[in-house]
Amino acid sequence: MIATIQRTVVFEAAHQLPHVCAGHKCGRMHGHSYRVTVRARGVVQTTGDEAGMVVDFARIDAVLRPLDHATLNDHPGLQNPTSEVLAGWVIARLRAGGVPVLDVAVAETDRSEATVRACDVPGDA
Repeated sequence: MIATIQRTVVFEAAHQLPHVCAGHKCGRMHGHSYRVTVRARGVVQTTGDEAGMVVDFARIDAVLRPLDHATLNDHPGLQNPTSEVLAGWVIARLRAGGVPVLDVAVAETDRSEATVRACDVPGDA
């Protein structure tokens, strides 16, 4: 059987965007309550620790946990942590852990969200 799962993780983090124009408010250090939603699709496993699952939600949580109450810019690969870049970063780490990720949506606010499909992220992102 094939299934699609979805996991949403909410965390607090700070960032600044180094490439915005002078005076842009996002050029200053500031924080958000991020909402990251991961969708994965794969075979529901029949044996092992993840029997009955596509992937244990805890594996997705483990990728995002280090970002909680952190400065995103301090993480390798997140020197310019836009929502789009963060989504690609999450995809790369999920892939490295064997998660069959479809896409990742990152919302910084209730009005701003970016979704990146895994098929649009190079394998070495």
